[in-house]
Amino acid sequence: MEKALIVGAGFMGAGIAQALAQAGYQVHLMDIQPEVTAKALGEIRWSLERLEAKGLLGEPSQEVLAKILPVKDLSKASEVDWVIEAAWEEENLKRSIFQELDQIARAETPLATNTSSIPITRLAENTKRPERVLGLHFFGPVPLMGLVEVIRGEKTSPVIFERAVRFVQSLGKTPVRVQRDIPGFVMNRIFSAAFREALDLVDQGIVSPEDVDLGIRIGYGWNAGPFEIADNAGLDTFVRVAQTMRSLGAAHLAPSSNLLERMVAEGRLGRKAGKGFYRYAADGKRLAWENRRNIAKCKLQN
Repeated sequence: MEKALIVGAGFMGAGIAQALAQAGYQVHLMDIQPEVTAKALGEIRWSLERLEAKGLLGEPSQEVLAKILPVKDLSKASEVDWVIEAAWEEENLKRSIFQELDQIARAETPLATNTSSIPITRLAENTKRPERVLGLHFFGPVPLMGLVEVIRGEKTSPVIFERAVRFVQSLGKTPVRVQRDIPGFVMNRIFSAAFREALDLVDQGIVSPEDVDLGIRIGYGWNAGPFEIADNAGLDTFVRVAQTMRSLGAAHLAPSSNLLERMVAEGRLGRKAGKGFYRYAADGKRLAWENRRNIAKCKLQN
């Protein structure tokens, strides 16, 4: 059984851990906050039990969950076949993690990042083996989404790149090969263009988030609309991605509206906070805001 270390147990890290466990990997899940890891394991259990009830798991949920082991530090990087970093979207934090992983992991172990915007080459700069650093950009919710961008940094080895493509395929997912390292990569640049316009339309009071999502799902065949996607990923994450885009000279991909910043300032971070562009019940069910028109003014009642 191949082993992997996932660094970061937030929404994306937990989802990646679950996807790997479902594919038969033994997973070590690490976060600097033990309570975050404990919460992630609870959410993974809930997700697996739902999939099992629908007949979508190949083995009992408890057996899949048993493949995910919580750990307190990065030391397991010396034992695993894959390391995937899924920490906050903050460049200095990620760079420091990669510098430490580079010292611990075996020379042949690929070091992947789930960043959605930061160039891979920048994260590999402080490592002694930049040829083994690459991007594996999963899409959330990871267990349900079949797409992963495999991103080549300037110094990523072709052997590591192709190995990562096969790794993604082993998870039952489809790799999109990104051959050039640019901010936002491919799919996020395309999504950002649509989301930027959607935010402007909502901020101007022209349309509600619910109706945008409905139109995108029905009119363009998306499985989830842009505001559903934003709530799942976390609005604070979207704010940090926008800041990264601006700092890297890709301001045209960042929202022109400051609606996200206003919402984050009010604690409306998305699903993880129980409120974002939607409200969320205790069981996770998505609910519309009672007063749709006030979303643009960011004055909705809780």
